[in-house]
Amino acid sequence: MTTTITTPAQTGQRDSAQRLEETWRDPPGLYGWFAAINHKTIAVRFMLTTFGFFVAGGVLALIMRLQLARPENTLVGPDFYNQLFTMHGTTMMFLFAVPVMQAVGSYLVPLMLGARSLAFPRMNAFAYWIFLFGGLMLYAAFLLDIGPDAGWFAYVPLAGPDYSPGKRVDFWAQLVTFTELSALLEAVILITTIFKMRAPGMTLNRMPLYVWTMLVTSFMVLFAMPSVMLASTALITDRLVSTHFYNPAEGGDALLWQHLFWFFGHPEVYLIFIPPLGFMSSIIATFSRRPVYGYPAMVLAVIATAFLAFGLWVHHMYATNIPELGKSFFTASSAMIAIPTAIQIFCWISTLWTGKLNFRTPLLFALGFFFILTLGGLTGIILASVALDLQVHDTYFVVAHLHYVLIGGAVFPLFGAFYYWFPKFTGRLLGETLGKWNFWLFFIGFNVSFFPMHLLGLAGMPRRVWTYPAGMGWDRMNLAATVGGVMIAASVLLFIINVSKSRRHGVPAGPNPWGAGTLEWGTDSPPPAGNFVAPPVCGGRYPLWEPDGVPAHVTGLADDRREILVTTVLDAVPDLRPTMPSPSIWPFLSAIAVTILFVGSIFTPWAVVWGAVPVAIGLTFWFWPRKGETGKNVESEVHP
Repeated sequence: MTTTITTPAQTGQRDSAQRLEETWRDPPGLYGWFAAINHKTIAVRFMLTTFGFFVAGGVLALIMRLQLARPENTLVGPDFYNQLFTMHGTTMMFLFAVPVMQAVGSYLVPLMLGARSLAFPRMNAFAYWIFLFGGLMLYAAFLLDIGPDAGWFAYVPLAGPDYSPGKRVDFWAQLVTFTELSALLEAVILITTIFKMRAPGMTLNRMPLYVWTMLVTSFMVLFAMPSVMLASTALITDRLVSTHFYNPAEGGDALLWQHLFWFFGHPEVYLIFIPPLGFMSSIIATFSRRPVYGYPAMVLAVIATAFLAFGLWVHHMYATNIPELGKSFFTASSAMIAIPTAIQIFCWISTLWTGKLNFRTPLLFALGFFFILTLGGLTGIILASVALDLQVHDTYFVVAHLHYVLIGGAVFPLFGAFYYWFPKFTGRLLGETLGKWNFWLFFIGFNVSFFPMHLLGLAGMPRRVWTYPAGMGWDRMNLAATVGGVMIAASVLLFIINVSKSRRHGVPAGPNPWGAGTLEWGTDSPPPAGNFVAPPVCGGRYPLWEPDGVPAHVTGLADDRREILVTTVLDAVPDLRPTMPSPSIWPFLSAIAVTILFVGSIFTPWAVVWGAVPVAIGLTFWFWPRKGETGKNVESEVHP
């Protein structure tokens, strides 16, 4: 018989961990479900919701591919097809691609920084509810046959009151308001968290590369999103109260829409693309067993990409009457943005070349990224040429390029990230066999589906057409694209099966199944409600690979209230110990009030006036001070 002796110190640690769990967890029951503000809870909901929209958008795409599988098909009519391609593009760009990157960031960033929470946790919950209600509004309109039908870009005058009567475009424009408000809030939250809530010792020069990508992306959101919100609001007022922002007959300018939209639209490609660069750095470092080569070059390349992304928008407008000299500058900047991406690719190749590779599923998706993105980047350089762009503008060549960049540059790394961090989310590993089937079906199906579209575009097939006549030479390539689409759908289905099976019966992962070096792997899997029982101190860029692991921790933080450690921006020196707000249902109720205001404004401008009253009430109760939630300007201590 073995007797286990528990020391007073161990008993104290266990009691402290239990108090922390009780302090930081969300309330139980139905009320607690709506009042939850824990960043992991909200992030998981965000990820599941965005993946649900991804599946919905994929189903819409599959219906379009079935319609185009053969000439003169009548599976769907032209009006429904217009709704299909509008809803597909809108779903993928506004309801999946950007939100899912912010969702993953809201889960991982605090863990990578050694923090107990995101900044502004109630705002984080509000951002999720606003996003969810906006997406539900759009799909409710679609199911009622009043879904948008003017394209995900909603060009005027097609989207204006003269050519699109009814409320279809109004629902699209208001969805933009929902999703961009959510994105802006998430950006503010992530920037504040990264700057002020890093573990002691985690200077800016020691931040994980993934955190750098989320910081840069969040700043891009702050500058890009207001442009499209302004554009869509002007469109709503043109349609609802007869302003004339885009009406040339009354002094407006239809081209103004394209400038405002693409000033957001092209940086949005990099809002989607930059966070996966961080996924790549995390996966490659772990599965090559060495730090990513060229850390300063990698950081500078991400920052350079962000700056250059705001100087490219006119390459979507080469077919307009913009002066030719102006177009030449955008041609140069469109080619120049390939340089920082190439720098990062060479740094990753150097890391892989000198590492000891472990070919697990996350690394396979990372390697697939290299192949797909390189092809997409090459066609992007081709489209930067004004002369060639004019020939293939609005053909399937552009469709192929767009999907090679966005799926290759975002979805492949995203699947790799899910396989990599799934153990951290759930405590279990995803199945490796199903994972490899998932990868190869997706990789082959993607190329079978989208590579023929280059040839279709060069053969003159225009995009956004619901059918085509026989004898054009487009039949076989469209059929191949449809077959590839079915393979992609099968791959996603395998992923869903893998997740469902592994969530319950997967191999237990332990805290750090991959032997990774960043701080998120220095706590339990899944993490406790407060992330870290003893908040860590950072000793390098890969703290868990340091000779002594994480050699120090922070003491002095209370375990009976939601107290966090705030550090200085540059050097992460402990500064303050404020108390975070407790769970509250008012962010949920405020989101309902804002939703009523936004949806009501589609039908009458008076909804803005009367809808402001419940919004003000909700915000008042949300921010009403409660006892014990005031901050304390006291210093924490760091002990080895």
